[in-house]
Amino acid sequence: MQGGFLDDLKNAFNKPNNAHIQLIIINVVVFVLFGIIQVIISFTPSLQGMDVQREWLGLPLQPSEFIVKPWTFITYMFAHDGFLHIIFNMLWLYWFGRILAEYMGGAKVVNLYVLGGLAGALLYVTVFPSMLSLLSGGADVSNFSGNMVGASAGVLAVVFGTATLMPNYTVYLLFLGPVKIKYIALFSLIMVILKIDGSNSGGELAHLGGIIIGYVYIKQLQNGLDLGRWIQSTLSFFGRLFEPRSNIKVTYKKERPAASSGSARRAKTRSSAKQTASGDASQDEIDAILDKISEKGYESLSKEEKQKLFNASKR
Repeated sequence: MQGGFLDDLKNAFNKPNNAHIQLIIINVVVFVLFGIIQVIISFTPSLQGMDVQREWLGLPLQPSEFIVKPWTFITYMFAHDGFLHIIFNMLWLYWFGRILAEYMGGAKVVNLYVLGGLAGALLYVTVFPSMLSLLSGGADVSNFSGNMVGASAGVLAVVFGTATLMPNYTVYLLFLGPVKIKYIALFSLIMVILKIDGSNSGGELAHLGGIIIGYVYIKQLQNGLDLGRWIQSTLSFFGRLFEPRSNIKVTYKKERPAASSGSARRAKTRSSAKQTASGDASQDEIDAILDKISEKGYESLSKEEKQKLFNASKR
């Protein structure tokens, strides 16, 4: 049973364009693991009452606490406050992450999730103290000890990134029927703004950071700039550290004489024909497709253009 479960996890991380599922698995594993730890420490008198997720993974507001726990800038976006908190976040991540991964590739989902979480954290630690003081009538907030947890900033970055890329993409909602995702995103933005002075003002401010980065990321991507390239480079670096080393020795055969210029031209022609037949596209073609999406929406693409965009996302 254990081997089967571990195999399922391994397969989930090996499938292409499966980043939204991988992120969901990480969030669920963290939630369950710390839930078990919480139960265990409940039997320890000296630790009773401690919220281990918030204490160890939550992002603190005070600089003195953040300095000694800098990892929380990342870990907070994988921690949740309860079952309803995680279930709604993961449902949104699944719905919108699946759409984005299908047309832009799983790497873009990860980029948006992480950038959205970082933007939310940055607003929380820089802007929220002043906002908190303003909301409390100028009171001293230096002793405020709330630690922020939740994937909402990253999830909303994925939601708004998808809506920015394909605003007229239609989904079917229970009791409502077909709804364009741009209206779902707009409703989310309105709710964040209306609740930003409420009891969870710090969280709503972080949500706003995710919303902003979701829009900016896709717009910059359409202009040829991938703001999340460093995230993929970092993940690739750590991935290579854990790759098993191969002991297989490779020997090279003696090179054949260079082909004649005519043969080289024929080989190049065959290669180009094969590339065209496979649906691959140059960077200029991809940029033109992204511009078309920006101007007319994803639905304006032809079947061939959609295939080229999908193939490019897997490179």
